[in-house]
Amino acid sequence: MTTTPKIVIHNDRTSAFAAMLSSAFTGADFCECNTYEDLPGLIESYRPEIVYTVRFSGTPGFPRAALFGPEGPRWIANGGAGTDHFGIWDKDRVTVTNAAGVAAEMMAEYVIGGFLHFTLDVPGLEADKGRKIWQTRQMQPLKGSTLLIVGLGHTGRALAARAKSFGMQVIGTRSTPRPMDDVDKIGSPDDLPGLLPLADFIAVCAPLTRQTRGLLGESEFTQVKPGVILADVSRGGVVDQQALLKAVESGHVKAAVLDVFETEPLPSDSFFWEQDNVLISPHCSSVFDGWEEASFDIFLANLNRWIVGEPLVNVVNPQRGY
Repeated sequence: MTTTPKIVIHNDRTSAFAAMLSSAFTGADFCECNTYEDLPGLIESYRPEIVYTVRFSGTPGFPRAALFGPEGPRWIANGGAGTDHFGIWDKDRVTVTNAAGVAAEMMAEYVIGGFLHFTLDVPGLEADKGRKIWQTRQMQPLKGSTLLIVGLGHTGRALAARAKSFGMQVIGTRSTPRPMDDVDKIGSPDDLPGLLPLADFIAVCAPLTRQTRGLLGESEFTQVKPGVILADVSRGGVVDQQALLKAVESGHVKAAVLDVFETEPLPSDSFFWEQDNVLISPHCSSVFDGWEEASFDIFLANLNRWIVGEPLVNVVNPQRGY
């Protein structure tokens, strides 16, 4: 293959991607863009058919209008899984794909690690170490407990497999319920109220859409089992954070593992910072050595399909958001 369509690689670091593209497609016609501010002008002057883009500096200021405007590309390849920063688009004018699944295993490990952080009482052990106190602490096994996975996509399924290896019972929800490996009971989002009281652990893995915004709110937190531990690796907005904070402060939710927030970075005056039973990470559960290259490999495989006229994989439905 000696020619490719015009492509823009949009990320804060593009040199590795450029090398991968040039190696895979000799003579590739592409430009690199390392800021949000420069992308609109580049699209207008270069007129790319394809843009590979990563949300590398948050959602505010992301150049959505340029990507989906009249001079925008025919195909937008999102370097991550979530596309909520794109809003709604006309799928007849532009195709959007994502890198769903590229970080599923890492995110599943993050959730399990977050659960273990509290079930093994790591905060208590660290406090004892700091005070040089030798005292026995009670461990809580995962075996025999029930995990509710809200959103059985790539990450949810990877998590289910790991939970099973710990001897957990796994229940979950997905938009179209069907039997799945490693999941004992599956319901639709409408079944969530009946599943919440069964769970000792809850993992929120659903994408942010109009249907999932505020999916877990004040009403839902009154239905959860007292002492539940929750992990959120979805998107800020799926969980109503004020309702969660109230449940955490009251002790109804024993602990929370939070990788996503409605406002990112999390403001310094957020009450979540003050909660000893909340583990906070800066939206990095999907960040691991090599994830960007793995995402770009998905793009390169799709690019070959585009060139030879085969259907693309990981095409996102704008109404569903995945």
